[in-house]
Order: sequence, then structure tokens, then C-alpha cells
Amino acid sequence: MIPFIDLRKQYSRIEKDVDQAIKKVLLHGQYILGPEVAELERKLADFAGTKYCLGCSSGTDALLMAMMAMDFKKGDAVFTTPFTFFATVEMIAMTGATPVFADIDPKTYNIDPAKLREAILKVRAEGKLNPKAIVTVDIFGQPADYDAIQKIADEFGLPVIEDGAQAMGALCKGRRVPSLGKIGCTSFFPAKPLGCYGDGGAVFTDDKELYDAMFSILVHGRGGDKYDNVRLGLNARLDTVQAAVLLEKLKIYPEEIELRQKVVAKYREVLDGLVTLPHVPEGNVSVWAQFCVLSPDFAAIQDALRKNDIPSARYYPIPMHLLKAMEYLGYRKGDMPEAEKVADTVFALPMHAYLDDATIEKIGAVIRSVVKK
Repeated sequence: MIPFIDLRKQYSRIEKDVDQAIKKVLLHGQYILGPEVAELERKLADFAGTKYCLGCSSGTDALLMAMMAMDFKKGDAVFTTPFTFFATVEMIAMTGATPVFADIDPKTYNIDPAKLREAILKVRAEGKLNPKAIVTVDIFGQPADYDAIQKIADEFGLPVIEDGAQAMGALCKGRRVPSLGKIGCTSFFPAKPLGCYGDGGAVFTDDKELYDAMFSILVHGRGGDKYDNVRLGLNARLDTVQAAVLLEKLKIYPEEIELRQKVVAKYREVLDGLVTLPHVPEGNVSVWAQFCVLSPDFAAIQDALRKNDIPSARYYPIPMHLLKAMEYLGYRKGDMPEAEKVADTVFALPMHAYLDDATIEKIGAVIRSVVKK
């Protein structure tokens, strides 16, 4: 069976270093907020190009911390994409705010700035909700169009929270995810391009006031000490073992980003003309959290792949505005036509930094056998 993401191959490369890093934590015994957490935060901030980084327990908690720090509440409209994982929208709704969707660019699958502006103008004209913020998503590993998005954000006085859970380290005209919003969020879920061996996440910002708020929220709204609670908060700490693992993985991550480019170049060569390949705008570098393609024949292709012991997946077959959990927002099929078109035909192929040419050739041959029929 070909692995969808080969974490064993990566581990075999850094096994000794990871084992030693974990053993070091076991020996000093500081499992919560040990020294590795602070070291990781410094190195991640340097890597991303932000003043501050705060490790936390998951990408979902990273989003919630950012939204709590910005005081999302009932009556607020928060503008976001309908084509993402549920956590993005779920956390907006958890704060009491109302998610408002803007359709996607059919080439990049990221939020369409023109549709974003239309959505903001519509909410302002209706006058029922207070436009509060924009939550972008860097889908499948590549940044959204932040030049255009920031112009809109400035026009309407809205801060941007960047959901960079799938794109840690990706580049947008020389700037790294997740440094592109007022607050950036990422995930270290094991399947992410930079993943730990459990759950983990982080928030990034240049704003000291927002950093201080999130630092407080991280541990039950702490003030001067853990028994001086000054706000409602979370139990959202990144544990020390995961920080130790991430420190070792971060050392090889720039090289792995380059290896991912080579994997995708081979995929493009093998699959050209067979499926709709992903588009990366000039000036962007994707970290390829997923390699997603489009085909009206996706069901037959996935069936053929399965018969040849090749895994595949679907990201994301149901846009957020059509989920049962979001019915209360009142959206209907047809409201987000571009997101719906992509959701109807998208599927993902195996993707990781150590995928070899022979395996990609095999995947291509199976797809060709279906499409050429």
C-alpha cells in the first residue's frame, strides 16, 4: 500500500535526533511549558518573520484564541471562504459571531477578493450585522491574494486573521505564512507539512497588545499569575514533547519545502492533460499540504486507484455554506457557485516530501487508464 503521507520515511531520517529530543524532555520532566516550548516559539517567529509566536494545543485553538483576542461576539459579521475545513467557520460561530461567506477564485480555490468586497458591501447595506473582521484561509498550502485582501481590509477598517493551518512557511511575494494578517494561525497536526506527533498549533503577530491577550487566553485568562484570572480563557498549551519534536522537524523543513516542489513538478509532468492541475500564481510558493486536482471522472479514478492500493481523499466535498451545522445561516445551493463546482470534482493524491518518481509514474498510469477510456 502506498502511504498517502509517509511520516515513517521522514522519521527514519531524523530518528536519532527526535528520540534524543524526547528523551531530554523525559529526563527534565517539564512536560507543560518546558524550555523547548519557548525555544520553539522564538525559532518559529524567526522563520515566519513575526515579532511574536505563541505555541498552543491545536490549529483550532489557535483560531479561537485569535478570535477571542479580537473580541468576536454576537452581532458581528466575519467574512470568510466557504471552501475550507470546518474548524475555520466553526470557531467563528463558537464566538457568537456570524460567518459570512465570499466565493472562491476558481483557479486558486482561495477566497476571491472581488467577492469578498461584494459580501462586505452587502452586509453594510443590510445594516443587521457589524462588519468585524476577515478570516482568510491559505488552502492546500498556498497563500491567498493578500495584496488585494489587505486593500479591502484597509478600505473597510477590518483586521485580517490568517488561517494558515495548511500553509506554514509558504511564500506570498517573499513574505511567509502565517505573517500575512494581523494575527496568523497554524496547525501542527501530524499530516500538515510541518507536523508534530499529536495535536499542536501556534499563533503569530507583530501586535504586542494582541500577543498579551492571547498569552492570557492560553491559560484560563491568566493575569499576573495563574490564580489571577482577568478574562475568560482556554486550556490551550502546547505540550513540551510536541515542541521538542517540532524543533527537530523545523531544522529540515526548508529542505522539505524544496523537495515538495520537485514532487509536484513530477506530478505535473505525469498528469498533464489528464486532470485539472492546481494553479499557483506568480510570486507564490505553495508548501503543498495536499495535491488536489479536479476531474469529472474522480469517482472512477478513485476506484481504480483503490484497486491498485493507492489511497486518495476528497478535500472538501461539501462547501461550508451547505453543511447541516450551518443551515441556520440561510444559504442555499447555488449561492457559492465556484466553491460548489470545485467541491463537486476535487480529489487529492498522495503527497509528501519523500514521494519518489516511480510511485508518481504508477499513480499517473492508473489515472491515464481511466481517463483515456
